[in-house]
Amino acid sequence: MSRVADAVIAGVLLAFTLPLMILLAVAIRFDSPGPVFERELCVGRGGRFQMLQFRTSVHSPEGLRPTWARRRLTRVGAFLQYTRIDSLPQLLNVLAGDMTLIDADGRSPSFLE
Repeated sequence: MSRVADAVIAGVLLAFTLPLMILLAVAIRFDSPGPVFERELCVGRGGRFQMLQFRTSVHSPEGLRPTWARRRLTRVGAFLQYTRIDSLPQLLNVLAGDMTLIDADGRSPSFLE
């Protein structure tokens, strides 16, 4: 799929899902303190980028993510993972050209080593 097609499809999907994404962002903020998004360093065709997802687990204040925090899902986070809509913010990565719709799995930098 071409870059233009990715951008057009991601833009249309974002337009339709934006109200839902705003609602989810508000729900995440009320459910537990911390940022709305999680950022994961990934590697794509253009190099490294930060892949966005809605935060589903308890946020550790120092920014470090201990292994137990991944298992401590928030109530909203459990719903987001169950329905798999925690990945909706990745449409922003597609729109920015970091990812494609077909291969929307960013690789971690350790994958290259």
